[in-house]
Amino acid sequence: MNPEERNKLYVARCLIDGKMLVREAAEILALSERQVLRIKKGVLKYGDAFVIHKNRGRKPKHAISEEEKLKIKELKVTKYSYANFSHFQELLEEKENINLSKASVYRILSSQGIESPKKHRKKTIHKRRKRKPQEGMLVLIDASPHAWIFDSKLLTLHGAIDDATGKILALFFTDNECLDGYFEVIRQIVFKHGVPLAVYADRHSIFRSPKVDKLSTEDELNGIRVKDTQFGRAMKELGINLIYAQSPQAKGRIERLWETLQSRLPVELDIAGIKTIEEANLFLEKFIDEFNKRFAVPPQVPESAFRMLDEKLDVDNILCRKIPRKVDSGTAFSFDCHRRYIIDPRTTKRN
Repeated sequence: MNPEERNKLYVARCLIDGKMLVREAAEILALSERQVLRIKKGVLKYGDAFVIHKNRGRKPKHAISEEEKLKIKELKVTKYSYANFSHFQELLEEKENINLSKASVYRILSSQGIESPKKHRKKTIHKRRKRKPQEGMLVLIDASPHAWIFDSKLLTLHGAIDDATGKILALFFTDNECLDGYFEVIRQIVFKHGVPLAVYADRHSIFRSPKVDKLSTEDELNGIRVKDTQFGRAMKELGINLIYAQSPQAKGRIERLWETLQSRLPVELDIAGIKTIEEANLFLEKFIDEFNKRFAVPPQVPESAFRMLDEKLDVDNILCRKIPRKVDSGTAFSFDCHRRYIIDPRTTKRN
């Protein structure tokens, strides 16, 4: 008998012996006078056992069976060993037809001494920048090297996320962080969504020439300028404003995206049996759609800020490397470790 039940029994006996008024008993037990009278009547009729809760020792109707707990544990340590607890609960529902709350899954796994691969570190608090009101006003781009495919070498995932909605706009795998990876991300964005107003990137040399920091104030006053990088030149041709982040915290939304993807995407690739970079890139389109359905938020302003792609623009001729070369009198030019190329006169236009 627990303390609450002992109190009810004591008060009931006092009422039966006439040592306490019904009103006083109700105040002590924080119950109504009707409930107190019911307890008194029950003790008189059934004895002390009346105050003991009827579900004492009974298994709850919706209790999880030991067999199901063992199955969940086995799935976690074998098939879904790399999934964090939250992702594992979603996989149980989608792949195994086991519908449990995240709290239930957490209790089952924790009681078995299993820890989530996604451990929470003590976080430094940074003031969160307010989201842009319209989709397409600001797109954050970045790349993340990681062991995306289990039992394989490190790959780099290039990606873009919309600031207003948190929606993934594009993803693309390459061996290393490179210009071609970012060009492919921009290509996916402009063809699938439209041309954004601005792109937010870090100060990597792909986006910003290191020579910019070496310019003095006098150089700038004299009109000396540093040439745009290939990526910067392409953004100008597409009419996209390129903004540089001053710190990793400034592009926190895409940094948090990498944290989420590093926890989820390798598990999804493993479940799909994907082993090569080509298969992974084909898989990304379906993954992006499912991810956005789960995690994207509606923008403050429904109207999109993405611009329609100008039909006159040749995107393939923009998202490429353009390197100027001088043609000598023999219609030849040097390129790629001083190799010489001769222009076919039939391809040149006469003025």
